[in-house]
Amino acid sequence: MSDAALLAEVTRGEITESVHRGHAAIVGPDGALIDGWGDPDKVILPRSSCKMIQALPLLESGAGRDLDAVRLALASASHEGEPRHVELVSRWLGDLGLGAHDLLCGPEASRDPAHHDEMIRAGEAPTRVHNNCSGKHTGFLMLARHLGAGPDYVEMDHPVQKAVRAAFEEVTGAPSPGWGIDGCSAPNFATTLRNLAGAMARFATAIDGRDARQSAMVRLREAMMAHPGLVSGRLAACKTLMDSAPGRFVAKTGAEGVYTAILPERGIGIAVKIDDGAKRASTAVIAALLVRVGAVSADAPGIAALLAQPVPNRMGVNTGHVRPVAGLTG
Repeated sequence: MSDAALLAEVTRGEITESVHRGHAAIVGPDGALIDGWGDPDKVILPRSSCKMIQALPLLESGAGRDLDAVRLALASASHEGEPRHVELVSRWLGDLGLGAHDLLCGPEASRDPAHHDEMIRAGEAPTRVHNNCSGKHTGFLMLARHLGAGPDYVEMDHPVQKAVRAAFEEVTGAPSPGWGIDGCSAPNFATTLRNLAGAMARFATAIDGRDARQSAMVRLREAMMAHPGLVSGRLAACKTLMDSAPGRFVAKTGAEGVYTAILPERGIGIAVKIDDGAKRASTAVIAALLVRVGAVSADAPGIAALLAQPVPNRMGVNTGHVRPVAGLTG
């Protein structure tokens, strides 16, 4: 971790109690590194921050030709398992003649506090549709059917994952040096921060109608910007970030302290990785970098709270803050 940069700090009163180190890259429309912290060439697993890349074969194959923006947002989502998420994914599955049992992502309790408690009171068990990756997996099922492939769509040698890997390596610009199995059982392909940010820049600069891939990129980024509450959830940071400047950028989190952003107006892509995996730090850092590149103001609704996240105690008294390090906002 000696190559990691100090990116965020946690204070309690006037004392810096903890720090978070990591790496970040900002890549411009020409594919060149604009700015970097730590080691931009560090190899990482992007986790859910790359779901829009995983959704590319769904559109490029023609399988998702008629999908609306709602379903494209869900295919790229890490949703919270809110009632509307469950209803929309269930309806999509039903339109395919499928059900929750066809998903290979595993069951997960709703991440929405109110719905979580309602289900407990009602004695309802979570299903695979509640899994935050159920939209992505429904897209995989749709692609598998289009390809005439079997139901084991998360296997490395399955046509769906072969298509995902090919798209991933093409848009990141390099062969993946490795892979791991994600929390939802699908393969997650490794790349560098620089190449991940470069992939986001490709999404940012894509032009509809230029070719199948660029048209797919435009449809996915537009769907995500139009429906931030489906990409994440009503209380999630991705929604807070995108709501701060509606229709101007995509912000997408991933597990273990990863975040990406797509900025079409500037043709810029951003990728962040916090070494200790802390989401509180990755959220503060991506907010700071969006301010740095001029995508949003530091005092925009919601942004100020992400740049100085409160640390409350059991009585609800704020004892300190999680902040990006000084100078990161520019």
